[in-house]
Amino acid sequence: MSQVLRTQLEQGVQALKLDLAPAQIDLLMSFMDLLQKWNKVYNLTSVRDPQEMLTHHLLDSLAAVPALLRHVSSLPLEEGKRLPLLDVGSGGGLPGVVFAICCPQIDVNCVDTVGKKAAFIQQVAASLRLPNLRGIHDRVENLKTQYPVISCRAFASLVDFTTWSRKALAEGGIWFAMKGKHPDEEIAALPADVKVFHVEPLAVPGLDAERCVIWLKIK
Repeated sequence: MSQVLRTQLEQGVQALKLDLAPAQIDLLMSFMDLLQKWNKVYNLTSVRDPQEMLTHHLLDSLAAVPALLRHVSSLPLEEGKRLPLLDVGSGGGLPGVVFAICCPQIDVNCVDTVGKKAAFIQQVAASLRLPNLRGIHDRVENLKTQYPVISCRAFASLVDFTTWSRKALAEGGIWFAMKGKHPDEEIAALPADVKVFHVEPLAVPGLDAERCVIWLKIK
């Protein structure tokens, strides 16, 4: 079964034109194993079937990586420094862990109000030896650090997401919200000083569903 899933994952990565090393594919597979193992005890995701986990979680998160990498490559980064990213309400590490595996140049900080979910992220970071991954058990509103990129995936409405994480957004930073269908109503409800500057449709390999990334910033 795992060989079948690995082949599907490799084909999905190819379809997304992601340049991942075999070691990164190994890490993604190991992450899925950890997610399944911990899920039995901690209920990190309602998805139990490994096949569904691959398409609805792993490939769904991977579909956003090219867009994220494009943005990161446009930013001036100091030599040897990683770009800090905050992933809000990342639960079982989706997309946070996927971002950390695929983008070693990004420091991924996953914040969740549920202690066991933050503990799982820390466990993944230790097990997979990911120096650029960290789990934070807290409310995003309480964070003192500011981040140039704040991401979320199916976490909350755009209004709640931007309102709660606003203090954590660095000056000139952007929000990167992964959504299903184009959220017209949520966009219309945003406060006047929050601007959507790009809506990017995503195609998830093996998943026949609408997905997009909403890019936002403060005017």
